[in-house]
Amino acid sequence: MSLDGTYDEGNVFALILQGKIPSVRLYEDAHTLSFLDIMPQTKGHALVISRWSRARNLLEMEEQAIAQVMATAKRVAIAIRQALNPDGIQIAQYNGAPAGQTIFHMHVHILPRWSGDATGFAAHGQAGQADPAQLAALAQEIRAYL
Repeated sequence: MSLDGTYDEGNVFALILQGKIPSVRLYEDAHTLSFLDIMPQTKGHALVISRWSRARNLLEMEEQAIAQVMATAKRVAIAIRQALNPDGIQIAQYNGAPAGQTIFHMHVHILPRWSGDATGFAAHGQAGQADPAQLAALAQEIRAYL
């Protein structure tokens, strides 16, 4: 999919916002939502999305929405750092399918990284779908620092 197109109200993140698909939420406010990725690249892999912007990618997104999403990304990254003590934290954002974007609702990835771990990014998580009970426990651990 190219950088241009029409926003799809049926994309997975839109459905999460509509309450039609469950998510393991970390943080939410009037403008943003952060939740754990169900196909995590690393332990604690989180996503941040805008609640109101219908931008498919960063290039389409309103300045105010960018600021809100990035402020939440920072807040959640700090909590992940405190909860999991990673050696590094990768903040990633992709625009268009050739760049690696698979869900066309602008989102930011927060990936805790540990020395010696493989780097890179796979479209659907290196370990497959996470166990829901483990995600819930991990979310509780991270939320304690929010």
